[in-house]
Parts: sequence; C-alpha cells; structure tokens
Amino acid sequence: MHKDRIIELEIKVAYQEDLIQELNKIVSQHQQQISRLESTCKLLNERIKSLLNVVNAEENIDQTPPHY
Repeated sequence: MHKDRIIELEIKVAYQEDLIQELNKIVSQHQQQISRLESTCKLLNERIKSLLNVVNAEENIDQTPPHY
C-alpha cells in the first residue's frame, strides 16, 4: 500500500512537471505577442502624431487673416 502511494505521487509530480513546462511555453509566447503589440502601438502612435502635425501645418497655411 505504501509503495502504491509513492508511485501515485510520482505520477502526479510527472504530470505537474509537464503542465508547468507547457504553461511556461504559453507564457513565453504571450510575452512575445505582447512585445509585438507594444511595438505596433508605439509605431501607430508615432504615425498618428506625424499625421496630426501635417494636418495642423496645413490648417495653419490655409488660414488667411479675416481682413483679406
């Protein structure tokens, strides 16, 4: 009976080790995906700022003083 209990515990530990390795892979993949998304967000933010600068510059050029 004692030996069966040890074997059962060893099996559970083996399954837990496999699960931990699988979860580690998933966390690693998620971190890579988060890094890519952060880079994309940063790029999009820079593009939006650039477009806003262009739009603001065009608005300043197109505005003529009211007395003309």
